[in-house]
Amino acid sequence: MQFIDIQAIHAHSASQIDAAVAGVFAHGRYINGPEVYALEATLGAFLGAPDRPLHCVAVASGTMALEVALRALGIGPGDEVITTPFTWISTAETIALVGATPVFADIEADTYNIDPKEVEKAVTPKTKAIIPVDLFGQMADYPALEAIAETHGLKIIEDAAQSFGAEQNGRKAGTMGHVATTSFFPAKPLGAYGDGGAVFTQDADLAEAIRAVANHGCKERESHYLLGTNGRCDSLQAAIIQAKFPNFRDEEIELRQQVGARYSEALKGHVTMPAIRPGNSHIYAQYTIRPKNRDRLAEALKAADIPSAVYYRRPLHRQEVFAHLPCAGKAFPVTEKAASEVISLPFGPYLKEANQNHVISTIIESFSPQM
Repeated sequence: MQFIDIQAIHAHSASQIDAAVAGVFAHGRYINGPEVYALEATLGAFLGAPDRPLHCVAVASGTMALEVALRALGIGPGDEVITTPFTWISTAETIALVGATPVFADIEADTYNIDPKEVEKAVTPKTKAIIPVDLFGQMADYPALEAIAETHGLKIIEDAAQSFGAEQNGRKAGTMGHVATTSFFPAKPLGAYGDGGAVFTQDADLAEAIRAVANHGCKERESHYLLGTNGRCDSLQAAIIQAKFPNFRDEEIELRQQVGARYSEALKGHVTMPAIRPGNSHIYAQYTIRPKNRDRLAEALKAADIPSAVYYRRPLHRQEVFAHLPCAGKAFPVTEKAASEVISLPFGPYLKEANQNHVISTIIESFSPQM
Protein backbone atom coordinates (compact mmCIF):
# COMPACT_ATOMS: atom_id res chain seq x y z
CA MET A 1 0.00 0.00 0.00
CA GLN A 2 1.25 3.48 -0.86
CA PHE A 3 0.51 6.66 1.05
CA ILE A 4 -0.59 8.33 -2.22
CA ASP A 5 -0.82 5.95 -5.17
CA ILE A 6 0.20 8.23 -8.03
CA GLN A 7 0.68 5.22 -10.31
CA ALA A 8 -2.98 4.25 -9.92
CA ILE A 9 -4.06 7.76 -10.86
CA HIS A 10 -1.70 7.68 -13.87
CA ALA A 11 -3.13 4.38 -15.08
CA HIS A 12 -6.55 5.95 -15.58
CA SER A 13 -5.18 8.62 -17.96
CA ALA A 14 -2.09 6.87 -19.35
CA SER A 15 -3.05 6.86 -23.04
CA GLN A 16 -4.16 10.50 -22.95
CA ILE A 17 -0.94 11.51 -21.20
CA ASP A 18 1.23 9.60 -23.68
CA ALA A 19 -0.50 11.33 -26.61
CA ALA A 20 -0.22 14.75 -24.99
CA VAL A 21 3.50 14.36 -24.25
CA ALA A 22 4.14 13.07 -27.78
CA GLY A 23 2.44 16.22 -29.10
CA VAL A 24 4.91 18.42 -27.21
CA PHE A 25 7.85 16.41 -28.55
CA ALA A 26 6.45 16.78 -32.06
CA HIS A 27 6.24 20.58 -32.06
CA GLY A 28 9.21 21.21 -29.74
CA ARG A 29 7.84 24.34 -28.03
CA TYR A 30 8.82 23.35 -24.51
CA ILE A 31 8.26 26.83 -23.10
CA ASN A 32 5.00 28.70 -23.75
CA GLY A 33 3.73 25.95 -26.03
CA PRO A 34 0.06 25.71 -27.01
CA GLU A 35 -0.56 23.26 -24.16
CA VAL A 36 0.04 26.02 -21.60
CA TYR A 37 -2.65 28.26 -23.06
CA ALA A 38 -5.03 25.30 -23.53
CA LEU A 39 -4.63 24.40 -19.85
CA GLU A 40 -5.26 27.99 -18.78
CA ALA A 41 -8.47 28.04 -20.82
CA THR A 42 -9.59 24.69 -19.39
CA LEU A 43 -9.00 25.64 -15.77
CA GLY A 44 -10.46 29.13 -16.22
CA ALA A 45 -13.63 27.62 -17.67
CA PHE A 46 -13.85 25.02 -14.90
CA LEU A 47 -13.69 27.66 -12.16
CA GLY A 48 -15.54 30.49 -13.85
CA ALA A 49 -19.15 31.05 -14.79
CA PRO A 50 -20.29 29.64 -18.17
CA ASP A 51 -20.34 33.12 -19.68
CA ARG A 52 -17.35 34.43 -17.73
CA PRO A 53 -14.33 32.14 -17.37
CA LEU A 54 -11.81 33.05 -14.73
CA HIS A 55 -8.47 34.46 -15.84
CA CYS A 56 -5.84 31.76 -15.33
CA VAL A 57 -2.06 32.03 -15.59
CA ALA A 58 -0.13 28.75 -15.43
CA VAL A 59 3.20 29.02 -13.61
CA ALA A 60 6.17 26.91 -12.57
CA SER A 61 4.97 25.82 -9.11
CA GLY A 62 2.52 26.51 -6.32
CA THR A 63 5.25 28.47 -4.54
CA MET A 64 5.83 30.59 -7.62
CA ALA A 65 2.08 31.17 -7.90
CA LEU A 66 2.05 32.78 -4.46
CA GLU A 67 5.14 34.89 -5.14
CA VAL A 68 3.84 36.11 -8.49
CA ALA A 69 0.47 37.00 -6.95
CA LEU A 70 2.11 39.00 -4.17
CA ARG A 71 4.36 40.85 -6.61
CA ALA A 72 1.48 41.63 -8.98
CA LEU A 73 -0.48 43.11 -6.07
CA GLY A 74 2.46 45.38 -5.25
CA ILE A 75 3.07 43.89 -1.81
CA GLY A 76 6.62 44.37 -0.57
CA PRO A 77 8.89 45.99 2.05
CA GLY A 78 7.05 47.63 4.93
CA ASP A 79 3.89 45.59 4.36
CA GLU A 80 2.50 42.83 6.59
CA VAL A 81 0.61 39.77 5.37
CA ILE A 82 -1.37 37.59 7.77
CA THR A 83 -1.29 33.83 7.29
CA THR A 84 -1.36 30.57 9.22
CA PRO A 85 1.59 28.96 11.00
CA PHE A 86 0.10 25.51 10.35
CA THR A 87 1.00 24.89 6.72
CA TRP A 88 3.90 24.18 4.37
CA ILE A 89 6.56 26.88 4.39
CA SER A 90 5.81 28.21 0.90
CA THR A 91 2.93 30.36 2.10
CA ALA A 92 5.03 32.40 4.54
CA GLU A 93 8.28 32.00 2.61
CA THR A 94 6.95 33.89 -0.40
CA ILE A 95 5.74 36.76 1.80
CA ALA A 96 9.30 37.17 3.07
CA LEU A 97 10.79 36.74 -0.40
CA VAL A 98 8.95 39.81 -1.71
CA GLY A 99 10.22 41.81 1.28
CA ALA A 100 7.00 41.84 3.32
CA THR A 101 6.60 40.53 6.87
CA PRO A 102 4.65 37.32 7.60
CA VAL A 103 2.29 37.67 10.56
CA PHE A 104 0.81 34.45 11.94
CA ALA A 105 -2.72 33.93 13.26
CA ASP A 106 -3.81 30.76 15.05
CA ILE A 107 -6.10 28.12 13.54
CA GLU A 108 -9.50 26.60 14.20
CA ALA A 109 -9.28 23.40 16.26
CA ASP A 110 -11.64 21.38 14.08
CA THR A 111 -10.83 22.38 10.48
CA TYR A 112 -7.15 23.35 11.02
CA ASN A 113 -7.78 26.42 8.85
CA ILE A 114 -6.88 29.94 9.92
CA ASP A 115 -9.27 31.35 12.54
CA PRO A 116 -10.93 34.61 11.39
CA LYS A 117 -11.16 35.82 14.99
CA GLU A 118 -7.39 35.52 15.30
CA VAL A 119 -6.91 37.22 11.95
CA GLU A 120 -8.92 40.20 13.17
CA LYS A 121 -6.66 40.51 16.22
CA ALA A 122 -3.53 40.47 14.01
CA VAL A 123 -4.52 43.37 11.73
CA THR A 124 -2.35 46.50 12.02
CA PRO A 125 -1.99 49.66 9.90
CA LYS A 126 0.77 47.84 8.00
CA THR A 127 -1.41 44.87 7.06
CA LYS A 128 -2.00 44.67 3.31
CA ALA A 129 -3.28 41.14 2.72
CA ILE A 130 -4.44 37.84 4.18
CA ILE A 131 -3.36 34.47 2.79
CA PRO A 132 -5.71 31.77 4.05
CA VAL A 133 -4.63 28.20 3.30
CA ASP A 134 -7.34 25.66 2.46
CA LEU A 135 -5.62 23.04 4.56
CA PHE A 136 -5.84 19.31 3.84
CA GLY A 137 -8.50 19.94 1.15
CA GLN A 138 -11.20 22.06 2.84
CA MET A 139 -11.72 25.74 2.15
CA ALA A 140 -11.22 28.30 4.91
CA ASP A 141 -14.03 30.46 6.33
CA TYR A 142 -14.15 32.93 3.45
CA PRO A 143 -17.37 34.74 4.39
CA ALA A 144 -15.78 35.78 7.69
CA LEU A 145 -12.40 36.53 6.12
CA GLU A 146 -13.95 38.58 3.32
CA ALA A 147 -15.82 40.67 5.91
CA ILE A 148 -12.53 41.39 7.69
CA ALA A 149 -10.81 42.26 4.41
CA GLU A 150 -13.59 44.65 3.44
CA THR A 151 -13.56 46.37 6.83
CA HIS A 152 -9.81 46.98 6.75
CA GLY A 153 -9.24 47.39 3.01
CA LEU A 154 -7.16 44.23 2.65
CA LYS A 155 -6.51 41.86 -0.24
CA ILE A 156 -7.21 38.13 0.08
CA ILE A 157 -4.93 35.65 -1.68
CA GLU A 158 -6.46 32.18 -1.51
CA ASP A 159 -3.85 29.43 -1.17
CA ALA A 160 -5.79 26.57 -2.76
CA ALA A 161 -2.77 24.31 -3.22
CA GLN A 162 -4.51 21.52 -1.29
CA SER A 163 -8.14 22.24 -2.11
CA PHE A 164 -8.46 22.31 -5.91
CA GLY A 165 -11.76 20.53 -6.61
CA ALA A 166 -13.42 21.48 -3.31
CA GLU A 167 -16.36 23.87 -2.96
CA GLN A 168 -17.92 26.24 -0.43
CA ASN A 169 -21.57 27.23 -0.80
CA GLY A 170 -21.36 26.59 -4.54
CA ARG A 171 -18.10 28.53 -4.99
CA LYS A 172 -15.08 26.52 -6.11
CA ALA A 173 -11.65 26.57 -4.51
CA GLY A 174 -9.53 28.89 -6.61
CA THR A 175 -12.22 31.57 -6.94
CA MET A 176 -11.99 33.26 -3.55
CA GLY A 177 -10.54 36.65 -2.74
CA HIS A 178 -8.84 39.02 -5.15
CA VAL A 179 -6.49 36.35 -6.45
CA ALA A 180 -6.10 32.62 -5.82
CA THR A 181 -3.30 30.16 -6.33
CA THR A 182 -2.94 26.41 -6.59
CA SER A 183 -0.24 23.77 -6.94
CA PHE A 184 0.14 20.82 -9.29
CA PHE A 185 2.87 19.12 -7.25
CA PRO A 186 2.53 15.39 -8.03
CA ALA A 187 0.91 14.50 -4.69
CA LYS A 188 -1.78 17.18 -4.95
CA PRO A 189 -5.38 16.24 -5.91
CA LEU A 190 -4.65 17.31 -9.49
CA GLY A 191 -0.94 16.65 -9.88
CA ALA A 192 1.63 17.12 -12.62
CA TYR A 193 4.69 14.91 -13.04
CA GLY A 194 6.96 17.64 -11.76
CA ASP A 195 6.32 21.12 -10.41
CA GLY A 196 3.51 23.31 -11.67
CA GLY A 197 0.98 25.82 -10.43
CA ALA A 198 -1.60 28.38 -11.45
CA VAL A 199 -2.91 31.82 -10.47
CA PHE A 200 -6.57 32.79 -10.86
CA THR A 201 -8.36 36.14 -10.78
CA GLN A 202 -11.48 37.85 -12.10
CA ASP A 203 -9.53 41.10 -12.59
CA ALA A 204 -8.28 41.39 -16.18
CA ASP A 205 -5.69 44.05 -15.33
CA LEU A 206 -4.35 42.00 -12.44
CA ALA A 207 -4.20 38.93 -14.69
CA GLU A 208 -2.10 40.89 -17.17
CA ALA A 209 0.28 41.95 -14.38
CA ILE A 210 0.50 38.36 -13.08
CA ARG A 211 1.37 37.07 -16.55
CA ALA A 212 4.02 39.77 -16.96
CA VAL A 213 5.59 39.13 -13.54
CA ALA A 214 5.85 35.42 -14.33
CA ASN A 215 7.57 36.25 -17.63
CA HIS A 216 10.43 38.46 -16.41
CA GLY A 217 8.16 41.49 -16.09
CA CYS A 218 7.44 41.89 -19.78
CA LYS A 219 4.53 41.76 -22.19
CA GLU A 220 6.71 42.08 -25.28
CA ARG A 221 10.15 40.58 -25.77
CA GLU A 222 12.93 42.74 -24.28
CA SER A 223 10.42 45.29 -22.99
CA HIS A 224 10.33 44.93 -19.19
CA TYR A 225 7.98 47.21 -17.30
CA LEU A 226 7.79 45.25 -14.02
CA LEU A 227 10.37 43.55 -11.83
CA GLY A 228 9.49 39.96 -12.61
CA THR A 229 10.90 36.48 -12.49
CA ASN A 230 11.01 33.26 -14.48
CA GLY A 231 7.75 31.70 -13.33
CA ARG A 232 6.58 30.05 -16.54
CA CYS A 233 4.92 26.65 -16.71
CA ASP A 234 6.62 24.04 -18.90
CA SER A 235 4.64 22.81 -21.89
CA LEU A 236 5.19 19.18 -20.86
CA GLN A 237 3.69 19.69 -17.41
CA ALA A 238 0.77 21.65 -18.88
CA ALA A 239 0.14 18.82 -21.35
CA ILE A 240 0.13 16.23 -18.56
CA ILE A 241 -2.26 18.22 -16.35
CA GLN A 242 -4.56 18.88 -19.29
CA ALA A 243 -4.61 15.16 -20.12
CA LYS A 244 -5.38 14.20 -16.52
CA PHE A 245 -8.02 16.86 -15.96
CA PRO A 246 -11.09 15.12 -17.50
CA ASN A 247 -10.74 12.12 -15.18
CA PHE A 248 -10.13 14.42 -12.23
CA ARG A 249 -13.25 16.46 -12.99
CA ASP A 250 -15.55 13.61 -14.00
CA GLU A 251 -14.49 10.87 -11.60
CA GLU A 252 -11.74 11.55 -9.08
CA ILE A 253 -13.38 14.41 -7.16
CA GLU A 254 -16.38 12.21 -6.37
CA LEU A 255 -14.24 9.15 -5.62
CA ARG A 256 -12.06 11.12 -3.21
CA GLN A 257 -15.15 12.27 -1.34
CA GLN A 258 -16.50 8.70 -1.24
CA VAL A 259 -13.27 7.32 0.22
CA GLY A 260 -13.18 10.14 2.77
CA ALA A 261 -16.79 9.53 3.77
CA ARG A 262 -16.13 5.80 4.17
CA TYR A 263 -13.12 6.41 6.40
CA SER A 264 -15.11 8.89 8.52
CA GLU A 265 -18.10 6.61 8.96
CA ALA A 266 -15.96 3.62 9.92
CA LEU A 267 -13.67 5.54 12.30
CA LYS A 268 -16.43 7.45 14.08
CA GLY A 269 -15.98 7.16 17.84
CA HIS A 270 -12.42 5.86 17.60
CA VAL A 271 -10.49 8.95 16.51
CA THR A 272 -11.31 12.57 15.68
CA MET A 273 -12.03 12.66 11.96
CA PRO A 274 -11.88 15.68 9.61
CA ALA A 275 -14.68 18.11 10.44
CA ILE A 276 -16.50 19.43 7.39
CA ARG A 277 -18.16 22.80 7.85
CA PRO A 278 -21.75 23.27 6.57
CA GLY A 279 -21.67 24.35 2.94
CA ASN A 280 -18.19 22.89 2.37
CA SER A 281 -17.06 19.88 0.42
CA HIS A 282 -13.69 18.25 1.09
CA ILE A 283 -11.18 17.06 -1.52
CA TYR A 284 -8.89 15.34 1.04
CA ALA A 285 -5.45 16.27 -0.17
CA GLN A 286 -4.63 14.45 3.07
CA TYR A 287 -7.05 12.47 5.23
CA THR A 288 -5.96 13.73 8.64
CA ILE A 289 -7.15 12.36 11.98
CA ARG A 290 -6.47 13.02 15.67
CA PRO A 291 -5.98 9.90 17.79
CA LYS A 292 -5.53 10.19 21.53
CA ASN A 293 -1.97 8.89 21.18
CA ARG A 294 -0.33 9.56 17.82
CA ASP A 295 2.90 7.72 18.51
CA ARG A 296 1.15 4.51 19.52
CA LEU A 297 -1.08 4.63 16.46
CA ALA A 298 1.86 5.36 14.16
CA GLU A 299 3.65 2.30 15.54
CA ALA A 300 0.56 0.15 15.00
CA LEU A 301 0.20 1.35 11.42
CA LYS A 302 3.87 0.72 10.71
CA ALA A 303 3.63 -2.79 12.14
CA ALA A 304 0.74 -3.45 9.77
CA ASP A 305 2.75 -2.13 6.76
CA ILE A 306 0.51 0.90 6.47
CA PRO A 307 2.27 4.18 5.59
CA SER A 308 1.36 7.38 7.40
CA ALA A 309 2.63 10.95 7.58
CA VAL A 310 2.49 13.96 9.89
CA TYR A 311 1.65 17.42 8.52
CA TYR A 312 2.96 19.67 10.09
CA ARG A 313 5.08 18.48 12.96
CA ARG A 314 6.97 21.77 13.32
CA PRO A 315 4.78 24.85 12.71
CA LEU A 316 6.16 27.88 10.92
CA HIS A 317 6.49 30.09 14.01
CA ARG A 318 8.97 27.51 15.36
CA GLN A 319 11.08 27.39 12.19
CA GLU A 320 14.54 28.89 12.57
CA VAL A 321 14.20 31.00 9.42
CA PHE A 322 11.31 32.91 11.04
CA ALA A 323 12.78 33.20 14.54
CA HIS A 324 13.36 36.94 14.03
CA LEU A 325 9.70 37.72 13.41
CA PRO A 326 7.91 39.59 16.21
CA CYS A 327 5.05 37.07 16.07
CA ALA A 328 7.42 34.08 16.39
CA GLY A 329 7.58 34.50 20.14
CA LYS A 330 3.81 34.54 20.56
CA ALA A 331 1.72 31.57 21.64
CA PHE A 332 -0.32 29.69 19.05
CA PRO A 333 -1.85 27.03 21.29
CA VAL A 334 -4.31 25.54 18.83
CA THR A 335 -1.59 25.13 16.22
CA GLU A 336 0.82 23.63 18.74
CA LYS A 337 -1.77 21.11 19.89
CA ALA A 338 -2.66 20.08 16.36
CA ALA A 339 1.00 19.71 15.40
CA SER A 340 1.52 17.31 18.30
CA GLU A 341 -1.58 15.19 17.63
CA VAL A 342 -2.54 14.87 13.95
CA ILE A 343 -1.57 12.06 11.59
CA SER A 344 -2.56 11.46 7.96
CA LEU A 345 -3.63 8.13 6.47
CA PRO A 346 -3.16 6.57 3.01
CA PHE A 347 -5.59 8.18 0.62
CA GLY A 348 -6.47 8.47 -3.04
CA PRO A 349 -9.39 8.21 -5.45
CA TYR A 350 -8.45 4.64 -6.39
CA LEU A 351 -7.51 3.37 -2.93
CA LYS A 352 -8.80 -0.20 -2.98
CA GLU A 353 -11.55 -1.13 -0.58
CA ALA A 354 -9.41 -3.94 0.80
CA ASN A 355 -6.71 -1.42 1.66
CA GLN A 356 -9.25 0.92 3.20
CA ASN A 357 -10.50 -1.96 5.34
CA HIS A 358 -6.95 -2.80 6.41
CA VAL A 359 -6.36 0.79 7.52
CA ILE A 360 -9.71 0.98 9.32
CA SER A 361 -9.38 -2.34 11.12
CA THR A 362 -5.82 -1.57 12.22
CA ILE A 363 -6.91 1.73 13.75
CA ILE A 364 -9.93 0.21 15.47
CA GLU A 365 -7.93 -2.75 16.81
CA SER A 366 -5.25 -0.38 18.05
CA PHE A 367 -7.74 1.84 19.79
CA SER A 368 -8.13 1.64 23.53
CA PRO A 369 -9.31 4.02 26.26
CA GLN A 370 -5.64 4.79 26.94
CA MET A 371 -4.83 5.67 23.34
